[in-house]
Amino acid sequence: MDNETRVWLDGEIVKYSEATVPILTHSLQYGSGIFEGIRSYNTGTSASIFRLEDHVDRFFRSMKIYSMKTNFTKEEIVRGIKDVISVNKFTDAYIRPFAFYNDDRIGLGTRDKKVSIYIAAVPFKSYFSQSKAKGLRCKVSSWHRPGSAFLPIEAKASGNYLNSVLANREAVSAGYDEAILTSPSGYVTEGPGENIFMVVGKELITPGRDSDILIGITRDTIMNISSDIGLHVRERFVHREELYTADELFFGGTAAEITPILEVDGMIISGGLPGKSTESLAKLYNDTVTGKVEKYRKWLTPVP
Repeated sequence: MDNETRVWLDGEIVKYSEATVPILTHSLQYGSGIFEGIRSYNTGTSASIFRLEDHVDRFFRSMKIYSMKTNFTKEEIVRGIKDVISVNKFTDAYIRPFAFYNDDRIGLGTRDKKVSIYIAAVPFKSYFSQSKAKGLRCKVSSWHRPGSAFLPIEAKASGNYLNSVLANREAVSAGYDEAILTSPSGYVTEGPGENIFMVVGKELITPGRDSDILIGITRDTIMNISSDIGLHVRERFVHREELYTADELFFGGTAAEITPILEVDGMIISGGLPGKSTESLAKLYNDTVTGKVEKYRKWLTPVP
């Protein structure tokens, strides 16, 4: 991040270098932050933010789950996000709203602690490197995704992602590109930061809410547009071994977009090449987020 880049902090646009907080801030010590990942895209004449209001709605739901209160309205956060893209003259960007306890008193308690919100954005094209974007080698992690009995999985909270850090680190250390997590019962949940999809014939199968997953907005987008290429969506429990015999596998996420999975635990998927349905969905998704599909332009918020 360039120090001259402008960010939004508690209602003000400031330089990144000036957006400072105490080193003992509660959310740094205990992982008590709430965040979102949002993308803006070059839609030809300007930047447009994809499913902005849906992301802001989830941001506020996550804060509510943790009883985190702010005086800012959803409309003010939407405007702040647009302002950050506009003032920096970004088109293709990754946007990170973050709510945190801006308080350096020692102790786990959050009562009476100030909640701050910042919004930052960085130019962004692809989450995975160009070679990995063509397809990933994945390892089913020995770390399980904690269920809602342990942490509120539907809240996009900083602390939840320590589990993802461990899973990704294990996979990369073993020579793979990314991890796939399972529940304590052994059912497939998701990737460290992505939802997972399996193509079997004309069915698009993905773990559902009862698999303790983050209800992804990209996931919802994929489920909505998949009928356009003749796929029928089915949400259900997925066994680990089903991954090995799937016709196609891919991750879906705001940062990852649609990324093929070509290998799991040494088992080759779809002949080691992206499957036809995955490629068709990836193209349709790209056309959707860049405003080329008229019926899905409702999901785009132009930035003046």
